[in-house]
Amino acid sequence: MKSSTGEHYPALDHIRGLAAFLVFTWHFLHQSPDGPVPYGFVPALPVLSFLDEGHTGVSLFMALSGYLFAKLLDGKRVNYLAFFANRALRLLPLLLAVIVVEACRRQVAGQPLDEYFADVGKGLIFPTLPNGGWSITVEAHFYILLPFLLMASRRFPFSPLLFIAAAVLLRSALYAQIGEVQLAASSSIIGHADQFLAGILAFHLRAYAKDRHWLALAVLIAFSGFFWWFDAAGGFYQLEGYPSPHWIWIILPTLEAAAYSFCIAYYDTSFSRQRTSLPFKILEKAGAYSYSIYLLHLFFVMQLAAFIDTNIMDISNFYVACFWSCLCFMATIPIGYLSYSCVEAPFLHMRMRYAELTTADPISVGRPAAAA
Repeated sequence: MKSSTGEHYPALDHIRGLAAFLVFTWHFLHQSPDGPVPYGFVPALPVLSFLDEGHTGVSLFMALSGYLFAKLLDGKRVNYLAFFANRALRLLPLLLAVIVVEACRRQVAGQPLDEYFADVGKGLIFPTLPNGGWSITVEAHFYILLPFLLMASRRFPFSPLLFIAAAVLLRSALYAQIGEVQLAASSSIIGHADQFLAGILAFHLRAYAKDRHWLALAVLIAFSGFFWWFDAAGGFYQLEGYPSPHWIWIILPTLEAAAYSFCIAYYDTSFSRQRTSLPFKILEKAGAYSYSIYLLHLFFVMQLAAFIDTNIMDISNFYVACFWSCLCFMATIPIGYLSYSCVEAPFLHMRMRYAELTTADPISVGRPAAAA
């Protein structure tokens, strides 16, 4: 999908689609601790642990956001107010629709709405919005910091490393104070800042990732091995309990950030030709409608897995369940298209240009920007 600057990067849609598939599969596999696939299962092939711990797809999304905005705004002066208005037009219509639909669902189910709307109100600051909307709160916090981060990274390319180090120190302090940091690391800017920052850094250092095929393979093998250990040790919910008191949550966001940002830069720079084979076209479509898929899938993904498990075949086998998840994910793409066309697209026509090429001060607040 084209941004308001008119730029579109199909390769990055592939990554968006992959991230959406990871999150979709995690919820498809694990509607409860016992099934369809028990939390305690560990796949034999380490790379498949990314599916078994598919929550990591959110971290991939956020590393991609940092990389993409650094790419879109590189060398340009930004009208920050217009930028923030555009992000609101991009994200709020569907988010508000999901909030209303979830309220109606709870009303029909006879559930009280007072606490629900209180959580929606707190969602501006805390991770309490429904259907994965908590990650939109994290993104909004990132947008507030983005002008400062971009300005700092232009003046000192390695400045994101300093901010990442500060985030690690903050998580260490929280861990020392309260004995766990999983909640902050997994669902707030305190943890996900690492991915945004690493994405920005990866864009500026992308030349060092180009065509480094053996290095990319080594990163994939090493990070797959680490995630296989994490999965075997208990993963998101069973690593010494939930929230986990394990120290690994201090550095897990940083490890995700390093691996994903490098892989994004590698994929973006090493394969210049547009890939037209069917799997890549499916990923591109999934990436184009990934926001709708991400916010809507929790309305039905667990019920869909339960229906298949009860009425079609037993999907307690991890590999069988992943196959069904793949089929169901592809069937969800038309739903994403309808949501995008009916809810998201009408508001995208209202977006403004917010960036122009310049060698001057890259941040402009309240001053109209010319067409890029």
